[in-house]
Amino acid sequence: MPTPTSFTIRVTPHLRVRNTAKAIEFYRQAFGAVEVGRYTDPEGVIAYAGLSIGDAKLSLAEESPGSGSPSPQTVGHTTICIDLIVPNVDEMVNRAVALGAKIQFPVENQFYGIRQGRIVDPFGHQWSIGSPLEGA
Repeated sequence: MPTPTSFTIRVTPHLRVRNTAKAIEFYRQAFGAVEVGRYTDPEGVIAYAGLSIGDAKLSLAEESPGSGSPSPQTVGHTTICIDLIVPNVDEMVNRAVALGAKIQFPVENQFYGIRQGRIVDPFGHQWSIGSPLEGA
């Protein structure tokens, strides 16, 4: 089967969460995410939700431990950290913490030219949030 000429290769994180509707609302309020699509199964469980944060895409789905798709809350940890570059890291981290995120590493100026910190959202996912330093 030929590849369409308009096809673009991209990577989109697909997060499994417990209570997808709450996660969508958290990402909307904390990170300014915009919901671009949602599919629910016959029982009303969100099987897929597409979000955009700036020009980045993010997918969410309700966890399903029985089919091999648990959330970090179920397994007790996550093995990934999502990088998010924003205009004002302090403002975004403070907003996320006010909405229930926990600081894993405080926001500080880093030697590699980014003011950055790391949070864990209420659903167990790590986010490394940063802003480029002036002149870096």
